[in-house]
Amino acid sequence: MAIKEPYTHSVWSKYYGPNLGYIQEKYEQFVHNPASVEPHYRDLFTVSGPPPLAPETDKTPPPAISGDTEWLRKAVKASKLMANIRIYGHMAADIDPLERSSNPMAKWLEIETYELTREDLNALPASLIWENAPEGVHTAMDAVHRMRQAYTQTIAYEFGHVHDERELRWLNSQAESTTSPAPLNNAERKELLKRLIQVEQFETFLHKTFVGQKRFSLEGNDALVPMLDEIVRAAAHDGAEHILMGMAHRGRLNVLAHILGKPYDIIFSEFHHSPNKELFPSEGSMGINYGWTGDVKYHLGADRAVREGETVRTRITLANNPSHLEFVNPVVEGFTRAAQEERSAPGLPKLNTNKAMAVLMHGDAAFPGEGIVAETLNIGKLQGYQNGGTVHIIVNNRIGFTTESEDSRSTHYASDLAKGYEIPVVHVNADDPEACIAAVRLASAYRHQFKKDFLIDLIGYRRHGHNEMDDPDTTQPLVYSKVRSHPTVYRVYAERLQREKVVTAEDVQRMITDADQVLQQAFDQMKEGKQKSAESKASVALDTSSPPQRMTAVPLSSLQEINRELLSVPDGFTVYPKLERILKRRKDSLNDGERVDWALAETLAFATILKDGTPIRLSGQDSQRGTFAHRHLVLHDSESGELFSPLHQLTNSRASFGVYNSPLSEASVLGYEYGYNVFAPETFVLWEAQYGDFANAAQVIIDQFIAAGRAKWTQRSNLTILLPHGYEGQGPEHSSGRLERFLQLSAEENWTVANLTSAAQYFHLLRRQAALCGQGDARPLVIMAPKSLIRNPRSTSAGADLASGTFQPVLPEPLLGKNPGEVKRLVVCSGKVAIDLQAELEGARGQDFSWLHILRLEQLYPFPERELGTYLSSFGSLEEIVWVQEEPKNMGGWSYAEPRLRAIAPQQAVQYIGRPERSSPASGYADVHSFEQRRIVREALKLNAPIQAPVPSS
Repeated sequence: MAIKEPYTHSVWSKYYGPNLGYIQEKYEQFVHNPASVEPHYRDLFTVSGPPPLAPETDKTPPPAISGDTEWLRKAVKASKLMANIRIYGHMAADIDPLERSSNPMAKWLEIETYELTREDLNALPASLIWENAPEGVHTAMDAVHRMRQAYTQTIAYEFGHVHDERELRWLNSQAESTTSPAPLNNAERKELLKRLIQVEQFETFLHKTFVGQKRFSLEGNDALVPMLDEIVRAAAHDGAEHILMGMAHRGRLNVLAHILGKPYDIIFSEFHHSPNKELFPSEGSMGINYGWTGDVKYHLGADRAVREGETVRTRITLANNPSHLEFVNPVVEGFTRAAQEERSAPGLPKLNTNKAMAVLMHGDAAFPGEGIVAETLNIGKLQGYQNGGTVHIIVNNRIGFTTESEDSRSTHYASDLAKGYEIPVVHVNADDPEACIAAVRLASAYRHQFKKDFLIDLIGYRRHGHNEMDDPDTTQPLVYSKVRSHPTVYRVYAERLQREKVVTAEDVQRMITDADQVLQQAFDQMKEGKQKSAESKASVALDTSSPPQRMTAVPLSSLQEINRELLSVPDGFTVYPKLERILKRRKDSLNDGERVDWALAETLAFATILKDGTPIRLSGQDSQRGTFAHRHLVLHDSESGELFSPLHQLTNSRASFGVYNSPLSEASVLGYEYGYNVFAPETFVLWEAQYGDFANAAQVIIDQFIAAGRAKWTQRSNLTILLPHGYEGQGPEHSSGRLERFLQLSAEENWTVANLTSAAQYFHLLRRQAALCGQGDARPLVIMAPKSLIRNPRSTSAGADLASGTFQPVLPEPLLGKNPGEVKRLVVCSGKVAIDLQAELEGARGQDFSWLHILRLEQLYPFPERELGTYLSSFGSLEEIVWVQEEPKNMGGWSYAEPRLRAIAPQQAVQYIGRPERSSPASGYADVHSFEQRRIVREALKLNAPIQAPVPSS
C-alpha cells in the first residue's frame, strides 16, 4: 500500500479560488472511494495528504473575535475538536497495513460533529485554539488540518493517559512538530531500504532452501530490524555500554542475524543439521533454544560509530527464552539493573541508568494475555527495580497462533495494558518504515529525557502460518486472501522512493542481488563443511560434580566485633523502643553460654560476606523487616521515619548491600533476581518468598530458567531462594514450600536443596553459597526456610559453632547415638519435624532409646549418600530405616528419598511415617493438625506401644 506524507506548502500553493474548491471536492471523493478519482489525483492525495481549506498564499490571519457570544461558542467547540483530535486521533489513523480496522471515533474528528463549518474555522484565528501554533498555521481551519495530519497518519499517538503535565506537554509537542524527531535524509532512506531488502531476502532464502522447516518468520513486521538498528544507534550515542533485549521466537532468527551479527552460515548449518522437523514443538522452544540460540553466548559485542572520530563499544545481549513467551521480560529487566549498578563500595549499590538500556519485544496476543507482563510493568518505577525505562515493542501481527484478536483480549488495542502504568503509546503502520523509525526516535528521546518506559505498537501482519507449516487459510481465510495480494514492505517503500526520485529501479535490483549473493555464499560455505554442526556445538558438557567444600568458619573475635557494629546506630537516630529491646538481646549472643538465633546468624553471615568483598542483593515481600518480624536489616527512625541499615556502616566492608521490599509479585521478582544474578554472577543474590507456597506463582521461572537454564543454555546462576516451610497448623496454604517439586526437578547437580535445623548450619550454608559467586561450579540454592524455628531455642547455636566447622549435609540427633551398635531403628527426616522429635525425646528422658537413632538430612539434593553410608556402617544391628515427614505421603521428600535409602541399605526395611496421601498440603483445623503431628512424632519414637527391652548380645 502507498503511505501518506504531510503536505508541503509548495504542493498546494498553486491552488486557489475555484481551483482550490475543485481539488477539495476531489479529495472528498477520494476519501470515500479512492477508485472514484483519476490515478494522478490518487497519487497526489496519497503522497501529499489533504489539501488546505484556504489558499496558502493568504498569510493574513483572521481578525480576533470579541464580544460575540456565538463566535465564542464556536471557538469553544473548535477547541474541543482540537482536544479530541489529540486524544482520539489514533482511532482514525492509517495504522493497519491490511486496512481491516474500523474507525469508531472518526466522527469525533469531523468538524460537522461540532456544528461547525469551514467558513467558521477560517474566520477564527489559530491562536484561539492552539497556543504557540507553528509557522504557517493562521486560521482555526489550518490548525485542525495540521492537527489531523499529526495524529491520524501512519503513526498514531496515544498520550491521554499520561498524567504528568510536563511529560504530556513534551509528548504532544513532539507529535505536533514537523522537525522532531528528525526526519530521515536521503542517504538514511537508502540504507533503510537496503536493510528491509536484507530482512526479506533472508526470510525468503530460508523458506525456499529449507522447505517445511519452522523458522517463525518476521515477514509482515520486517520494520522491526531497522527499528532495532535505530535503538542501538541512539543508545550507543547516549553512552550506553549494554543493550539488553528480550523477545519470543517470532523474528528471532532475523534479529540474531542482523542485530546481533550471528553469521548466516552458522544459522544455515543449524538448519541443515537440525533434528527431524516433526519433533519441534509448535511454539519453537527446541528450535530456538537447542538449534538456534542454545549454543550462542548471550553476550555479543558490537562497535557502533556514533559520531565522527568516536567509537562507543556497546554490548548487545539477546536473552535466552523458552516458549513461555513473556517470562523473559523480568529476566531482561534484571540484566539491565545489574549492568547499571556499581557494587564495589559499602552501602546501597550506585545506580547509573545511562549505562544500560532494556528493549523488550512482545507478541500482540501475549502482551495482554500473559500476567507476567503486568507484573513486570508494575516494578518499572520501584526503588529496587527501576532501571531508567524500557523501550517496549509489540510485534503485532494481529493474530495469536490461530486466534483472532477478538478472541484473545478484551481491549481495543493489544497495548492497552500499558496505559494503566502511564506508559506513552505510539501505534505505527509496519508498512511505513520511516514512521517506524520516527517512533523509535521519539521513544529513545522520551526515555533519555524522563527515564521511563515507552511502548511502540508495531502493527503489521503475518505472511505465513504460525510456523510456516500451518495453513492459515483454514482459520483466517479472509485475512490471508488479502495477505497474498499485499506487497511486502520493501516493495511498498521501494516504489515510494522511486516516485520521489531517491532511488532508481536499477538501484533496487542491485540491492536485491547483493543481498542474495551474500546469502548464497554463506550457504555454499556451510555446505563445504567450514562450520560446525548445530549438534556438535549444542552438546556442551555439563559439570555434574558437587561443588567442593569451602572453609566457612569465621573467628569468634571477628564475629563479636561485627556484632557490636551491628548494634550501633547513628547519633540522633531513634530506634522503635520495642525493637531496640529485641536488638539489644543480641549483644551477648556470642559469649560463652549464650546462643545465636536464626536472624542473627543470617546477619552475621551477610556481614562477613560483605567483608570478603562479595556484594549482596536480597529482595522479597517484607524482606527488610522479615515476614516473621525477625530480620530487621533496615531500621526506621520512630520519630522521623528515616531509614538506616547497620550493614551499610561495617568497618572494612568492601561491597554493596541492597535489601528491597518487593511488590506483591512472585514471577516477575524472582525472574528479575535470576536475571540480575546471571548478569552479575559475582553478586550474592537472594529471593525470599513471604511463604514457601507463594513460589507456586513463579513456577515458570523456576522450571524454565532456574532449574534448567544451566542445562539448556549453559547459563550459570548462584541465586538463593528462601522458602518458609513447616507445618504449624496454619492451614493448607503457608505450610509447605512444595519441597517435592524442587526434588523432582533435581538432576545433573543443577542446584542444591536444603532443609535446615540450626542457625549455625544456615550461617555456614550462606557463606558456602556466597563463595561460589562467579565460579564455574556456581549453581542455585533452594532453602526450605523455617518459620517457628526462627525463635525456637532448639534451633539456636553457640557462637563457637559459627567460629568452627562447616556446613554438614547430615546431622545426628545430639540426644541419641551413644551406642550405635544397639541401634535397630534409624529415623531419617528433614527440617522442622526433627526439632519436634527432639522436643518429644526431651519429654521422655527417663526412657531407654538406645535402639533408636535420628539423622537429619540438612541437604536433600545432591543426596548425601556418602555421609549417610558412613553412619549406616556403624549400625551393626540396624533392622529398619524409617522416613519421617510432616508433609502428606505424596508430597515432601518421601518419594525422592525412598529409592535412594533402599539403594544404600538394601538389607533393611524402609518404612514411611507421616500423613497419608492428600490433594491438599495440610489440614485447615488447628486441633486436627496438632493431633496428626503428635501421632507422627510418637509413632516414630514408638511411644504408642510398649518398648521392648534390648536383648543382651551373646
